[in-house]
Amino acid sequence: MRKYYAGLMIGVMAAGLVLAGCTQATEEEVPSYFSEEGLDRLASLASPDIRKAKPFATDLCVVTDEVPSPDSLVGAEAAALFSLDDHSVLLQRNSFERLYPASTTKVMTALVAIRYGNLQEESNLKQKVTVGQEAVITEAGASLCHINPGDTLTMEQLLYGLMLPSGNDAGATIAIHISGSIEEFARLMNQEARAIGATDTHFINPHGLHDEQHYTTAYDLYLIFQEALKEPLFRKLIASGSYTAEYTDAQGQPKSQTWNNSNQYLLGQQPMPDGLSTIGGKTGTTQAAGSCLIMGSRDREGHEYVSVVMKAENRQSLYQDMTNIIQNIVN
Repeated sequence: MRKYYAGLMIGVMAAGLVLAGCTQATEEEVPSYFSEEGLDRLASLASPDIRKAKPFATDLCVVTDEVPSPDSLVGAEAAALFSLDDHSVLLQRNSFERLYPASTTKVMTALVAIRYGNLQEESNLKQKVTVGQEAVITEAGASLCHINPGDTLTMEQLLYGLMLPSGNDAGATIAIHISGSIEEFARLMNQEARAIGATDTHFINPHGLHDEQHYTTAYDLYLIFQEALKEPLFRKLIASGSYTAEYTDAQGQPKSQTWNNSNQYLLGQQPMPDGLSTIGGKTGTTQAAGSCLIMGSRDREGHEYVSVVMKAENRQSLYQDMTNIIQNIVN
C-alpha cells in the first residue's frame, strides 16, 4: 500500500525543490521578453530563503490512510474532496496516481499567465496580442475558441477564451506571448508546479492535448487549483458563465464571439446539492484522460472546498461522480 506521506513532508520538500529545482533560471537564461514582474517571480522561486516553504507545512491538506474512499457510486479512477478552511481531506481515491489531466491543465496555464504576465495590473490585462500560427490546432476533438492567425485580442479576452470554451488555440497564443515558445512556457509551468509542491506533475504544453509525458495527480491538481484561487482574476474567470469578446481580424475588421463556460454546474445544467454553491472550476476531456473536473464549492457558512474527479468514463458519469462527492460536504 502506498504511504500517503507527501503532505506531511511537503514543507521540507518544497524548500529543497526551490533550492535544487529552480536555481537554473540564471540571468543569462531568462528571455528578454519577460516583464519586470515576471522576472521578480522567477527570482522569488530561485531564492534560497527557506521561509518561503512555510505555507506548505501549515496550510495544505494531508492525505492519510485514514481518509475514507468514495462509495461504489463513484466510478472515476481518481477522486478527492478537500477543505480549504480546516485543511481536512473528506474523501480520496487514488489521489497520488499519475493520470492525464486533459484541459484541467489550463488552471496552471492561467496561473502562470497571471503571475508572469503581471495580469493583476489592468494595463497588462488590456495588452493586445496578435495571434500567430501556433493557434492552428487540427487535432481531432480539440476544444477551440476559434481564433485565427492575425486576430488581435487582449490578454483578458484570451484568458476567457482559455477558461470558458477551453480554447487550446488561446492557450497556445498565451504561451507564446508570455514566454516566446511552447517549450519555455511549459518549463515555467513545471517550475511553478514544483514551487507549490506538485511534484508528481509534468507539463509538456499549455492546453492538455495528449502526451505521455504530460501528467498530474488528483492531489497535485488540488495544490494547483488552491494556489490559483489566491488570484482574484482567476476566481473571476472561473465564475463567469459567458463572455463576449470583441476584437479585430487580420484585415482589421471587427469580430465578435460569445464563449460559454464548460462547467455545467455553473450554467445550471447540473444541480448543486442543497446548501452548496459553485465557485467555478475547469473541465477536461481526451480519450486517454477520460472526463475530468476540478471545482471549488462553498457551503452556506462560506467554507470553501476543492473537489477533483479524474478519468470518469464519460461526461454524464463525471457529473454524477462529482455530485456524489460534494454531497459529503453537507451530509
